[in-house]
Amino acid sequence: MQKKIVLAVMMATLAGAAYGQVKRVGPEKSMFSSAVWVGDTVYLSGTMAPVDYQGDKAKGTLAGYKGDTKAQAIGAIKAVEATLKEQGLGLGDIVQMQAFLAGDPAKGGMMDLDGWNEAYRQFFGTAEQPNRPVRATVQVAHLVLPTGMIEIMVIAARPHGEAAK
Repeated sequence: MQKKIVLAVMMATLAGAAYGQVKRVGPEKSMFSSAVWVGDTVYLSGTMAPVDYQGDKAKGTLAGYKGDTKAQAIGAIKAVEATLKEQGLGLGDIVQMQAFLAGDPAKGGMMDLDGWNEAYRQFFGTAEQPNRPVRATVQVAHLVLPTGMIEIMVIAARPHGEAAK
């Protein structure tokens, strides 16, 4: 019994050490963090492309997008890249990616997987950036902006031995 208790305490201590310090990144008044560091791993909030047009509150219209899934995916990946760069990382440091795609009216309400994959291939598994993260892609009913086609969440890890930024 005593060995089990000692082993449990040792495992809990190791687990705590493995996680390291937590650092939250983003505007103080924001509802959520744009990124959260846990040790050498950073978790990014869902990221969409920058909007193509601004809404008009007086008219009750929202900001939105004109582009298709491929165009929005390219914008979203570039936005992820910018956030990672602020944290001293790059696209090659992404270890996990989740993509949420809304149904495309031009595709009969089905997600545009081909458009998403075309955009993805421009940034991952290339001669310039050969790393490819594990990935999941799911279709959702809709995203926070009605004309949004894709939102991406990533987890990235600082290469071993690099100092924290």
